Amino acid sequence: MQPAARPRGLTAPGGGRGWPAAPPTASVARAWGGPCAAGGGNASLYALSQVGDTAKQYLDKGLLVPDHVITRLMVSELETRSSQHWLLDGFPRTLVQAEALDRICDVDLVVSLNIPFETLKDRLSRRWIHPSSGRVYNLDFNPPQVLGIDDITGEPLVQQEDDKPEAVAAKLRRYKDAAKPVIELYKSRGVLHQLSGTETNKIWPYVYTLFSNKITPIQSRAAY
Repeated sequence: MQPAARPRGLTAPGGGRGWPAAPPTASVARAWGGPCAAGGGNASLYALSQVGDTAKQYLDKGLLVPDHVITRLMVSELETRSSQHWLLDGFPRTLVQAEALDRICDVDLVVSLNIPFETLKDRLSRRWIHPSSGRVYNLDFNPPQVLGIDDITGEPLVQQEDDKPEAVAAKLRRYKDAAKPVIELYKSRGVLHQLSGTETNKIWPYVYTLFSNKITPIQSRAAY
């Protein structure tokens, strides 16, 4: 039996959205048959507990989930998977989160996906909502049938203040400042690999090779 491998992906907010094919973390989870725990917008994970519900409230407002909330949620989930391979997507994003993760496991591979700032800002600023129902649309991957109009009621959609380009840019700058020491930490341990790009089919061969050195895949690279 192989020892449990604990790789993780580092991307800024918006890094998992808007891919022309499945994002790399989804492809990894399918190729290796392991669970993927997302520290960003994984609604099914947030539904598991009261802590998860608190985390979802921050996300619904377009805010980053505070360290203590996301850390409690993720650590609790990972402790139930102590004997498994797993992939973390977007966690840890701060040094406090990384230190908490150190207390329960050793991370043996970190992939940092560098996406241009303007690409991330564009992805994150294309979210619109229907205020009275809470329905959420994204102009790239879940657009309304008629631009600016709710599919069900025909009422106008609005863009929240936190989703406007200026607010998104500020959020990305905060992420960059918080993530820099995390990247340096994993770089100093020799487990960090940095990739750049926005298209899955170009990034995937490199990701597949990195992971294959840690775990034997259950599906071939060509399947993706």
